[in-house]
Amino acid sequence: MPSQAKPEPAAAAKPASRKRGERAPARAPFEIGGVSVAAGTRATVDLPISVLFDHTPMSMSARIVHGRRPGPVLLVCAAVHGDEINGVEIIRRVLRLASLARMSGTLVAVPVVNTFGFINQSRYLPDRRDLNRSFPGSAKGSLTSQVAHLFTTEVVANCTHGIDLHTGAIHRANFPQIRANLADPAVREMAHAFGVQLLLNAKVRPGSLREAGTRHAIPMLVYEAGEALRYDSESIRTGFRGVVNVMRFLGMLPPARAGSRRSIPAEAQAVAQSSVWVRAPAGGLLRNPVRLGAWVEEGDSLGVIADPLGSAEKRVISGTEGIVIGRTNLPVVNQGDGLFNIAHVSDPDIAQEAVDIFRDDRESEGG
Repeated sequence: MPSQAKPEPAAAAKPASRKRGERAPARAPFEIGGVSVAAGTRATVDLPISVLFDHTPMSMSARIVHGRRPGPVLLVCAAVHGDEINGVEIIRRVLRLASLARMSGTLVAVPVVNTFGFINQSRYLPDRRDLNRSFPGSAKGSLTSQVAHLFTTEVVANCTHGIDLHTGAIHRANFPQIRANLADPAVREMAHAFGVQLLLNAKVRPGSLREAGTRHAIPMLVYEAGEALRYDSESIRTGFRGVVNVMRFLGMLPPARAGSRRSIPAEAQAVAQSSVWVRAPAGGLLRNPVRLGAWVEEGDSLGVIADPLGSAEKRVISGTEGIVIGRTNLPVVNQGDGLFNIAHVSDPDIAQEAVDIFRDDRESEGG
């Protein structure tokens, strides 16, 4: 099944200013999935995946915005885990930007990478494999491996930079954060440019999309915020601003107007080198859990697990200080369940400022 494209002119695209009589150099078309996208145009390219048991065709859709002027090729993708949907809305908002008409470079937007999981509201594909542990995949492997191979060869290999949008798992929420290999200078600069409160220095996991990007020398960020299967307005706004900030940093979009609040400066961003999960000391019902984004000290109570019969209670105690960057949203817990993810931050003062910004944003939206 060949790739299909739906080309259309870029809205209100204008050529770069030049001297009278001087011809603007023609930019080469962008090639993806056997489809050629001309400079100054947009196209939706459907990359065929498979045919379902009822003969319904399945594809992965990529939206290409190919600017008239040269520049980076930025991949922005979401729903690698099919139930993580905040990124889908972030990409929708990015694609509606009027400033894309003046964009330099190329935007490759894939709002739903894991089509199967998205339809089924599941993290996984039908073969129960995790796509984000299956890259770069194989053309002759399992269904998940084939999807990973398609995305790696047709999309990742054609890009120069990448942003992968995620949320917490089902029934778990994440504090807005960038996870990246901060030892790489190019990645670190992109991470700071994104402009969120917290950066987590995270090793590249085998089989992840970040590893696939690294193999192709592509600086890649992972944005984590919110919870699976739930829209979270602040996480979406923060992610949208972050993608735009990176595009400006890369020279793809015009700079922000003076005085507009678009990002948190690098010196005010908390950097964590590691994080640890605090697990349930017993099964029961968790009540009064500490808020996401809270600053906690070693020995602080994070919540209370109660026996439903009222005969016993156990406090969940923090064994370290840091920011709560992830937490369960379920009151019913089993012994050993991960309840709170706490990031170790080197500068507590900056960390506290990050927490205050997060709290103020939540309160301003009534969350």
